[in-house]
Amino acid sequence: MKPIHSFIVTSNLPKSIAKLEELAYNYWWCWNYEAKELFIRIDRNLWEEVNHNPVLLINKVPQEKLNELSKKTDFIRYLDFIYENYKRYMDDKSWYDSIENKSKGTIAYFSPEFGINESFPNYSGGLGVLAGDHLKSASDLGLPLIAIGLLYQQGYFRQHLAMNGWQNEYYHYNDFFSLPLRLVKDGGGQPIIINVDLPAGKAYAQIWKLKVGRVALYLLDTNIEINNVDEYREISNTLYGGGRDTRIRQEIMLGIGGMRALNAMGITPSVVHINEGHAAFALLERTKQFMDKYRLDFRTASQITMVSSAFTTHTPVPAGNEAFKLNLFDEYFSEYHKSLGLSHDEFIEMGQQAGFDADADFSMTVLGLKLTTFHNGVSKLHGEVSRKMWHKIWECFPVNEVPIRAITNGVHTQTWIAREFAVLFNRYLSSGWKTETDNAKIWEDIDQIPSEEIWREKQRRRVRLVLFARRYLKIRQKGYLPPDQMRKI
Repeated sequence: MKPIHSFIVTSNLPKSIAKLEELAYNYWWCWNYEAKELFIRIDRNLWEEVNHNPVLLINKVPQEKLNELSKKTDFIRYLDFIYENYKRYMDDKSWYDSIENKSKGTIAYFSPEFGINESFPNYSGGLGVLAGDHLKSASDLGLPLIAIGLLYQQGYFRQHLAMNGWQNEYYHYNDFFSLPLRLVKDGGGQPIIINVDLPAGKAYAQIWKLKVGRVALYLLDTNIEINNVDEYREISNTLYGGGRDTRIRQEIMLGIGGMRALNAMGITPSVVHINEGHAAFALLERTKQFMDKYRLDFRTASQITMVSSAFTTHTPVPAGNEAFKLNLFDEYFSEYHKSLGLSHDEFIEMGQQAGFDADADFSMTVLGLKLTTFHNGVSKLHGEVSRKMWHKIWECFPVNEVPIRAITNGVHTQTWIAREFAVLFNRYLSSGWKTETDNAKIWEDIDQIPSEEIWREKQRRRVRLVLFARRYLKIRQKGYLPPDQMRKI
């Protein structure tokens, strides 16, 4: 829960360095090592203390130091250099701009977590990291993509080892006003509020916007005063926390609430991409919006949803795919299915593999597969496993013809290459190594880099790792060891 009152203290940036704010509020910096160096130059120790959060960094730097920086010619020149690179990136034509007959529509990408950077703890593992890399790559390519998720007050738990070796978890409270987030407001300057129907009444959420290069990520926050039911305020409290009631509320807010948020902002996506089953309710709400807009029945409207939606499944075992017991599901959707013109059994069948079964659960993955045309696993082997797992949905097909393709997970190149190697590649390779398109030939030339130079950079990275480990241990053990033992570390 939030405190009763929040007092936000922000620094007043002098005019000569005012561009810092715009750079801090766009995660473009996190995959551009020169931009990251700009914030490190402000205060290296404080940069580590704020966990690489440039907004919090600027707010914590004493005003006197900001005034000093505003008079340093070398810092201002470097800031101008970084800002010019940023503006060029944001304004230049992208790969997508060069495509003939390209669609002008918007792609809406739904995911329960997004791993953009360690300073934004809105992820727990691979699913979120993949989603974050998707946004960065989409930005580099210039794809007309926007993303929708939940904004967690405490995110995912963090772990540390006690002196006895026992693993402990704790949650960190996130101050949204100290993160690169902006509230989305209407024409009158008021926050846009959306709602979904839940058993105890309506649950409300406000919308925050986070910029990832050219891509906008919209996040729903339910921890607001208008929610007078405590459980509804806590919907966006933790990632994958709480019981089954919390989970279904989160997925209703993410999917149904996410589509309503887009509608409230005047955004009508041409394509919807569901990243894992947690957001599959978005497909139902999208169908409902088509029904209301064009006065269609569910069957007709669902065909529009299907041919313009994609679904990515990640989990190779049935137990890892989200599913709800029917008694719980009925409690939350007792009225919703009526608005779709479906009977109870027809609605439940949307989440079951082989027709209505009163003893089976409602599977979010099955719902995602049934209401989309384009499906993919995340590796060649996973594609094969998924075709076998979900064969009952397409029983009339041979297993090898089940329409689940395989697209192997990739990574956003610049995010995962260390600064030292980025500098090395800049010196020996074409600048195309940074892009996500047709760079296979560029990497063929990597052999021209002398082995001695590669080894030297590996050695530098090793030194940095050792220094990091020593510094970390000193901080962690400070409260446990006497000074004489601390000096030995």
